[in-house]
Amino acid sequence: MPVLVAPELPAGRLARLAQPTLAAASPAGPVTVRPWAAADARAVLDAYADPAIQQWHVRSMTPDEADAWVAHWPGRWADETGAGWAVEVDGAVAGQVSLRRLRLAEAWAEISYWVLPHARGRGIAPAALDAVTGWLMAEVGVLRASLAHSTRNPASCRVATKAGYLPEGTLRRQARHADGWHDMHVHARLAEPEPEPGPGPGPEADGA
Repeated sequence: MPVLVAPELPAGRLARLAQPTLAAASPAGPVTVRPWAAADARAVLDAYADPAIQQWHVRSMTPDEADAWVAHWPGRWADETGAGWAVEVDGAVAGQVSLRRLRLAEAWAEISYWVLPHARGRGIAPAALDAVTGWLMAEVGVLRASLAHSTRNPASCRVATKAGYLPEGTLRRQARHADGWHDMHVHARLAEPEPEPGPGPGPEADGA
């Protein structure tokens, strides 16, 4: 059936661009956010062996799966369904930021992230998340970026808030983890600030 609303962003808006390497600044020093390379597979394998990443991202990896995970991102970019960046600090992979979903017609992206144990608590994740979000909004035209994390993961909540993702609400029993169902906290960042609410309607608006 026909869609009655024109797409906000045309097909090809992402694929026509080269995936960028972005620079960010964190309290820990400079951060580079770059496309994944085949040599990064070992760092990905180590990441998905970390108990915290397994807990919140609900998966582990074999060496072959890590190779395939790194290799699949260019195809996601070409198909305009997602994208992945390695977060590098001091010449080594410290984490990642991914577009889990992208809907150009709605100018909307869903983002996820993780950082390796040695990089946590150093302001690296918010810097990388902010850099990717800013690029998406300025260069691609994304109007809304959102993310969700377990309500039992306050560290992820702090990352989101520091990167300008405001809390919007809670999805009850929305994600199943190894220890059972979790409520998920939703955050979002808009390309333009929401307008301040205006005054309420006067008495005449009620038809009195």
